[in-house]
Amino acid sequence: MSEHNELGKWGEQKAAKYLLENGYLILERDWKWKRRDIDIIAYKDGVLVIVEVKTRRNGSFTDPELSVDWRKILSISISTDAYVKYKRYNGKIRFDIIAVVGTCDENCQIEHLQDAFLPSYIRRW
Repeated sequence: MSEHNELGKWGEQKAAKYLLENGYLILERDWKWKRRDIDIIAYKDGVLVIVEVKTRRNGSFTDPELSVDWRKILSISISTDAYVKYKRYNGKIRFDIIAVVGTCDENCQIEHLQDAFLPSYIRRW
């Protein structure tokens, strides 16, 4: 596995641990639908929480959450639509970003952005 993939998996592990410590129930990790995926699907206080995890070694390049652009939001939206249909979920949904900055060898900083974005929808004519 390449180094950036290992860092990403480490960041997802840190994010999942953070969510568990803050009272979330982890339902899925790295849930895949076709070529798309959702990093973490969690549940807390009656809300299904879709979490995109962004990991960076340091904050000097760009804030991790800024890399969630419209294409990524569209991909997450499509995956979420597939997930809720598959699970027949009919409740509240929230889209969060967890930014993890650091490396495996040092303390990391975790920033949890709740309601970070609204889903995108594709119009089908």
